[in-house]
Amino acid sequence: RKRAEDSLLDSHHHLEALVQERTADLKRANAMLQQVQKLEAIGTLAGGIAHDFNNMLSAMIGYMELAKLETRSDRQMTYLDQALGVSNRARDMINQILIFSRHQEQERKPVLLVPLLKEGIKMLMSMLPSTIQITQNIAEKSTMILADATQIQQILMNLCTNAFHAMRDHGGILHIELVHENIKPGSKPQPLDLPAGEYAKLTVSDTGYGIEKKIINRIFDPFFTTKDPGEGTGLGLSVVYGIVRDYGGKINVVSEPGQGTAVSIHLPLIEPHIAPDLQPAEPIPLGTERILLVDDEAAVVEVGRNMLTSLGYQVTAQRSSTETLDIFRSQPDAFDLVITDMTMPHLRGDDLARELLKIRADIPIILCTGFSEMISEEKAKAIGIRSFIMKPLYRKELARAIREALNEKSAPQS
Repeated sequence: RKRAEDSLLDSHHHLEALVQERTADLKRANAMLQQVQKLEAIGTLAGGIAHDFNNMLSAMIGYMELAKLETRSDRQMTYLDQALGVSNRARDMINQILIFSRHQEQERKPVLLVPLLKEGIKMLMSMLPSTIQITQNIAEKSTMILADATQIQQILMNLCTNAFHAMRDHGGILHIELVHENIKPGSKPQPLDLPAGEYAKLTVSDTGYGIEKKIINRIFDPFFTTKDPGEGTGLGLSVVYGIVRDYGGKINVVSEPGQGTAVSIHLPLIEPHIAPDLQPAEPIPLGTERILLVDDEAAVVEVGRNMLTSLGYQVTAQRSSTETLDIFRSQPDAFDLVITDMTMPHLRGDDLARELLKIRADIPIILCTGFSEMISEEKAKAIGIRSFIMKPLYRKELARAIREALNEKSAPQS
């Protein structure tokens, strides 16, 4: 009996280990599935992204050329303001794409659904062709759910790209609606069998060709697709289904061939947090300190030098990271702060920062990057870098980052 008990216990431990291993494998597979599907969605909309970005570049180039021709200063300022406004749109679009496509750990926290959806709709408007008319009816009252923001964006992107495919040939209307739905205890049975409570109901509908009755029950199956080869893997709706299920929500599809499709998602609401009062805008901070600036792009160096000089700083600008290291090594006390690009030949920005900190452990460093999988804000902080800024650089953001880096007391060295 003792041997049998020991054998049973060993078997139990072995099974527990197998279950934990299989659970970890499933989590990794699910994360990979979601990442592949995100990139597929971006790929589907790549033509729209390129089209809209080229439109933005055309507008920026046009406004700047007009500013060069104009002799009146007030007209010049108008043209430059227009060019800056268009460049802000381009920056926002790229930032949204990077956030959506980035592989990161999922973190559920209270998020306001309305601004998240509006950002997603703004991105879709720039990506989808003009043959697709986007209409919306978004409830303005506070709608807070416990979710990962990128997963909510993924739900919206997947549903809208599916709707786009259904209307791609002849165009149509894509309608996005968000309403509140209160299911009271003891109310008549719901078709989705939802527990009593407050829900956000997100509906994405299209006027496309619809779904045949014989396949509508299969649309959430992984890899099931009616698209032509090379146009999709059939992962979109299965990923949406998995996210909604994990959030304790339900999904419903109503469709008729030739009459379009409406996909509705119910997500449980949580109590909204009280938003803090908006603080008044602060003036742009200035300074007189000595800054060492390095970027391998000549135009970025020139703009950066002029921007920093306009803020009052004394600037030494370089295009070579190795020469920057030599200059700093020869006179480490000649500079109060270093601003470096991340991706440069010979010596990357993070490696340059490590070398600079070996020479002078208290030197404040700001690292700038347009996009890099090699570095994140957390990794930069771990190296000892004071501030991490995403390009393009804006004068106000750069000015604040410089003052914060200079005012921050050095952490005690171990």
